[in-house]
Amino acid sequence: MTYGDAIKNGFRLVNKNWQLVLIQFGMMLVNCIGFFVFVGIPLAVAFVIFGLDFTDMTELKNLPWTIKDASEIITKYLGFIIVLAVSFLVYLFVAASVGLYFFGGSAGMIGRAVKNSADRFNMNTFFSEGKRLFWPLVGFTAIIGIIFLGVAFVLGVFAGGIVVIISIAKGDETTLAVVLGIFLSLLLFCIGLAFIISSIALTLYGTAAIVLKETGPWQATKDTIKYLYRNPAALWLYCLVFGGYILTTFFLVLLGTPFSQIPLIGAIIAIPYQIVSYALQCYLGLVIVAAIFIYYFSTEVKLSKTPDEGTEPVSGNSIPLSDTSQNQVPE
Repeated sequence: MTYGDAIKNGFRLVNKNWQLVLIQFGMMLVNCIGFFVFVGIPLAVAFVIFGLDFTDMTELKNLPWTIKDASEIITKYLGFIIVLAVSFLVYLFVAASVGLYFFGGSAGMIGRAVKNSADRFNMNTFFSEGKRLFWPLVGFTAIIGIIFLGVAFVLGVFAGGIVVIISIAKGDETTLAVVLGIFLSLLLFCIGLAFIISSIALTLYGTAAIVLKETGPWQATKDTIKYLYRNPAALWLYCLVFGGYILTTFFLVLLGTPFSQIPLIGAIIAIPYQIVSYALQCYLGLVIVAAIFIYYFSTEVKLSKTPDEGTEPVSGNSIPLSDTSQNQVPE
């Protein structure tokens, strides 16, 4: 399957199941309301309970640059900091759980449509798929999180090594240190970008393995790493669709910038424009997932269902070798 076929079929699949776009957009609204409920309301209550004054808070505007009495500030606003931390952690937990559940439902519906193009969106099926894929996606997300931490650690080690090399070069020649710093910084940027893109591609193709092959999180991770190693074209497909998504998002931001320059009408126009642009981003995100699933299904799942190369078809007059010894009858 070519890249064009995968992307074109991805658009068709999402257009047939356009309700998924509304669900993803509704999840965004739920997350916004949840932020107000789990973070905004507790903060307002904390301001009242602890008797905090906004005028005192404005005195801390230069705090990041002039921290001298950090212990005194922490002691004074300890209760407020605890409420803020607990509220934000609860919000993150709820938002992540809801997001994984809805993403599992959307991925499950896309996977069913990939396997059988006659399948259409059904709300009961959506919730059943979200329930079925929730815990596998939780485990897979934990594995991907560990991989991201490993990537961040490796990049941190590289960055520390670059700083050491540049500091040594400065002692000999300043020009060499500048050239070496630019070269190593660009090299670190390219390596980091490659690591990040590979990790996100691993996430999407691993999700496709969980949905389409119904494997566990750890098995899906191992199979996906082997799949991307055998099929680097799959990684290039993700780079292509991800680049298109970034360019579209940049174009939407650039197109909406003039609205902020208009004093009153601009603010009125900017709100519906942001809603439409976010809906378009949800749509393109689902198209990316559908294209990845379609490509993975055609290059991995279908091929794994083909007969083994070592087995030969048995004709009607032939008998398997394992049965010849049991069916010999004396004449």
